[in-house]
Amino acid sequence: MKRAMECVMLSSALMSCSSEKQELMLLVGTYTDTESEGLYSLRFNQETGECRPLSVASVPNPSFLAVSADNRTVYAVTEQRIDAAVSSLSLDMETGEMKILNSQPALGKSPCHVTIVGKEVVTANYNSGSMTVFPLADDGTLLPGTAVEYSGSGPNPVRQTSSHIHSSQLSPDGKHLYVIDLGGDCIHSYGVDDGKIILSDYTKWSLPPGEGPRHFTYSKDGRFMYVLTELGGNVISFRIDAGGELMLTASFQADSLNAAGSADIHFSPDGKFLYASNRLQGDGIAIFKQDAAAGSLEKVGYQDTAIHPRNFAITPNGRYILAACRDSNVIQVFERNPETGLLTDTGKDILISHPVCVILR
Repeated sequence: MKRAMECVMLSSALMSCSSEKQELMLLVGTYTDTESEGLYSLRFNQETGECRPLSVASVPNPSFLAVSADNRTVYAVTEQRIDAAVSSLSLDMETGEMKILNSQPALGKSPCHVTIVGKEVVTANYNSGSMTVFPLADDGTLLPGTAVEYSGSGPNPVRQTSSHIHSSQLSPDGKHLYVIDLGGDCIHSYGVDDGKIILSDYTKWSLPPGEGPRHFTYSKDGRFMYVLTELGGNVISFRIDAGGELMLTASFQADSLNAAGSADIHFSPDGKFLYASNRLQGDGIAIFKQDAAAGSLEKVGYQDTAIHPRNFAITPNGRYILAACRDSNVIQVFERNPETGLLTDTGKDILISHPVCVILR
């Protein structure tokens, strides 16, 4: 009898663990210029594609988010020219409840991206062409920041009259921070030591004129960086050499309509397929298969989406892609074929006003 009870308890525990793995926290950043209330939390099942709402936090224009490694703190920008800010919020992974801990001025206009670098948080301030580095207190709250300004330009007479910082990420080995400059057609690089950015350890890498780089990602083995260019509509690959040096290797077309609206880029968890979203014309997601040895890409498909797909996220099990389609007020849920990389619309739309950022944890 005792043995039977132990088996039942073990079975229940395994079922509980399996259930926890299936259930993900979905965080959604939005523009609050219409009906959105701010930052949303939902529960997403990565086995069934079903979703249910949890909570909402009132934050103005939280257009991009980052979550701490322990999942206890969310950092959200307030993307505005005036009163631009970044906020820290506590996150309850059980209930989805979020509470603002503190906020700091962005020290720049229109912050559109935020990332965590060890003991610091970095915002990309698009309209002021700067990044701001915020030290973190022990409790995860933000201390006053320091702005780093750039002066660059490109051949596009509308979009590249000055630097426009659009995103930043740590290198795969954690030793460098790469900062993308859409206006200056370049990548700024800084050394990182003990979780802190070394601003004096600086290098600049150039892209072809007029490309307007926006977001980027890394190959699964960390040997290649893939930069999606908003204006050129291309995926440009760089080999990452020793010491974090970048060598441009090839360019692959993501936007065949030259709409100058490419947005976000991610690899599938297995590293075999690369996805890039395009807006303004032919809204959708370009699908590439990677040759892991050479780092080259082959375009294998294109998935139409609702209007203005920006940020998107792929579930850890690789089964679903969630695309935030701002102007259709919907997050579309696509099922992914792991063999072909192609997508199928499940019809399980998540209705939220002006979604622009999706994070799965």
